[in-house]
Parts: sequence; structure tokens; C-alpha cells
Amino acid sequence: MESPEKFTSSKEVIAFLSETFPKCFSIEGEALPLKIGIFQDLAQRLESEERVSKTLLRSTLRHYTNSWRYLYSIKEGANRVDLDGVEGETIEKEHADHAQKQLEESKAKAAEKRKAKQPQKKEKRQFARPKSSGSAPAGSNKEGQQGTKPKIQRPSKTPPAKLTDADMQQGTNVTVKLGKTPMPAVITEIAKDGIHVQLDSGMVVKVNADALRLARSKRS
Repeated sequence: MESPEKFTSSKEVIAFLSETFPKCFSIEGEALPLKIGIFQDLAQRLESEERVSKTLLRSTLRHYTNSWRYLYSIKEGANRVDLDGVEGETIEKEHADHAQKQLEESKAKAAEKRKAKQPQKKEKRQFARPKSSGSAPAGSNKEGQQGTKPKIQRPSKTPPAKLTDADMQQGTNVTVKLGKTPMPAVITEIAKDGIHVQLDSGMVVKVNADALRLARSKRS
């Protein structure tokens, strides 16, 4: 009998954990604070699960607990849960402060990445001069009358560029259209059924590539 195909990405493992332990893990909405030492519990409960290696399980757990959505859940006084959703120890102020610091640092890094990838373009206004005919001086028409002021050609607004294959990678800063207003986001994972992006609010959503555009600098 052939062995089941092993998971190859954190996304697959998180989806599996959410299905197997729905009272502990989730892929959307508010996250629950996890019990300290939950990796050992997972390793024990999944000992016979051939699709999940301990290496991928550990990196997935680290990815999950470093997400903005999870860090938002670490608040003083909240209860941590085990794999079955049973509430346990209460989160202390020290742990809540540490999570808040991690969240602020992660947001700052994301902002720096967006700023670094924004196109450095200097927009210059181009002035169109009226064409002079014959020996008529500039600024006047053939009858010697005072000509009208040249019209200012303003740079046209270029719509945000669609993502190329090279842009489809984790860490790319994009805008995603949710409703009528495009929102800044960062690609966190590329999957067959869609692209996962993390908004500034910390929420992770799955969208199609057509809904994404490259982020660009704001005009002053």
C-alpha cells in the first residue's frame, strides 16, 4: 500500500491542523492563544500521521504564531487553549507586552519593505510651447496679437501594474481590491487555489491574482 503524499507547505499543514483540531487552530477570523509547549502535544498526537514531518510542523507552528492575526490574540488575562480547546493558563502581562512588541516590529518591517519596493520615479511637468509659424515671435500669433498661455501637460495617471510571474512571491507589497477601495497588503503565500495576502490590520485573506496590483508610491 502506497504511503500518503506528504504535505509540502505551511498552508497545507495549517489547513490540516484547522480540520483536525478546530477548537485550537483556525485559518480565518480571530485566532486563539495556544498552550505553551503545544508542539510536544502535536508531535505526540500526530505521531502516526505520515503526511506531516516534525520539521515542517515546527516551521508551520512558528509561522502561525508569528502572524499578525495570532499576535493580536495574545492579550493579558486571556486564556490559552490546548488541542481540544480546553482553556488553561492565563496570559501574563510580560507575554502580552512581548507579543505587542513583535507585532509592532513586524508592521514596521512590512512598511519598510513596501517603501523599498515602491518605484522611485521623479515626476516632472512638461510644458507644451505653441508652435510658431514664419517669423512671428514666440507668444504671439500671425497678427502680432498676444498669444494665449501655453497649456500645461500634466502627467497622465498610470494605473497600477498587474503582477508578473516574478512578482508572485512572498514579501511582495501589493494593493488588493476588497470592495471599492484598494488596500495595501503583503503576499504571504502562493497556492494553487489562490494567493494569501496579509492586510495592515493583520487579517489574512485569499484572493485571485487579478485582484492584486503592485503597490506604488503616493503622490505628494
